[in-house]
Amino acid sequence: MRKVIVGMSDGVDSAVTAYLLKAAGFAVTGITLRTWSGADGQESRCCEISDAMLVAQKLDIPYYAVNCVSCFREKVIDPFIEDYVHGLTPNPCVDCNRDVKWEQMLLAAARLRADYIATGHYASLVRLPNGRYTVQQSSFSEKDQTYMLYRLTQEQLSRTIMPLGKLSKKEVRHIAEKTGLPVAHKKDSQEICFVTGGGYADYIEEETDAQLPPEGCFVDVDGNIVGRHRGIIHYTVGQRKGLGLALGYPAYVKSINAAHNEIVIGDEQSLYSKEILCNAVNFMSVAGIEAGNPLRANVKIRYHHKGGDAWLKMESEDTLWISFDEPVRAAAPGQSAVFYDEDRCVIGGGKIVKAE
Repeated sequence: MRKVIVGMSDGVDSAVTAYLLKAAGFAVTGITLRTWSGADGQESRCCEISDAMLVAQKLDIPYYAVNCVSCFREKVIDPFIEDYVHGLTPNPCVDCNRDVKWEQMLLAAARLRADYIATGHYASLVRLPNGRYTVQQSSFSEKDQTYMLYRLTQEQLSRTIMPLGKLSKKEVRHIAEKTGLPVAHKKDSQEICFVTGGGYADYIEEETDAQLPPEGCFVDVDGNIVGRHRGIIHYTVGQRKGLGLALGYPAYVKSINAAHNEIVIGDEQSLYSKEILCNAVNFMSVAGIEAGNPLRANVKIRYHHKGGDAWLKMESEDTLWISFDEPVRAAAPGQSAVFYDEDRCVIGGGKIVKAE
């Protein structure tokens, strides 16, 4: 019997994943990675163990909680804070998946002599004719989570099972109801699991003893001072609310100049870019893109972006330019650009450095 480790949060997706794999004949073990807890003892929704334990008991499977707090702090929280201090807009889930969740689950699989790991992500694992592994977008675009998975390695993908790629959320909840799982109607977790109250800026102020960027100037695209800001950690590209500016036109954050502690303000049109530079590129469906041989793709520049058609052109070994057919709005440095082929499979992705 093939053995699989299922990463279990307290939610319905991982619960149904465990159920489906057990029903398919796998020897299932559930684990919860305890990645974070607040000063008051509150845990993030990704690592609460009470409901995960109840699901494991209902399914009659072994269950363990694994302490990953120090790893999560090093690989996710500290870089998250550092990025905001430098005027970037990070996506901690992307880094957490590769550097914490998959890494720690594979370590658990090695200890327990399991063949695979499994998660409740809405994506399908695909092995292509070229022998490489990739992830394909969910059949239901509103729940697709491939954007968050683009940094996974070939080794990680080769050991992974994702049973929910063809299912809708409604179908998953129906399976949970029919099976009597106690989390069938539990609400989905929030996007940034460790920011449980207030905003991300409040969280950063509470979590670091380092000196944060002070108040500074709002400037327009010509460099003219138009107001004062509260500190760059409070802003992100594309933001309109909370600026406190009266300029006679709708004002948005166009860019953040951390070196000069300035927030550049522009109108709606100033947010659009036709070219984006990415670094830290990770490829999935292909080993890479040959220099001088651009590749056609559909590119998402944030999780809820519908995607835009573009050409990918390598700049260096792990840096590339994306040239869009139509300008894209509010490409934020620090966020990820993820590239898809015509079959909705991930070609790869990288972190946005700048937009032009």
